[in-house]
Amino acid sequence: MVERSHVVAFVDDSARKEYDELPSTAENWLKPHIDRAFDWLKQDPFCGVAVPKRQIPVEYRCKGADNLWKYNLPNAWRLLYFVTADQVTIVAVVLEWLDHKSYEKKFGYRVQ
Repeated sequence: MVERSHVVAFVDDSARKEYDELPSTAENWLKPHIDRAFDWLKQDPFCGVAVPKRQIPVEYRCKGADNLWKYNLPNAWRLLYFVTADQVTIVAVVLEWLDHKSYEKKFGYRVQ
């Protein structure tokens, strides 16, 4: 039996670029927490909270997300990703990370 590996990837080059441009200085708390989330996702891609299918935004579906997971970061930020797999690898595909206000707006919890 082949053991599956777990990988974290970005949905596209712009998400990767945005991550790469996050400052990793001592005063920036976000990047180390995203890195820690990636470590958890490599161990268990299903460690986040599943978002009901009916709530998956169209823009995520257009990027291939037929499932959606959120990983809670500090200060009410969210890391949003979907899980896909082949016979050997399970991939957590990172869509974006956003603050709570933006998350609520994107999912229709807060109308402005």
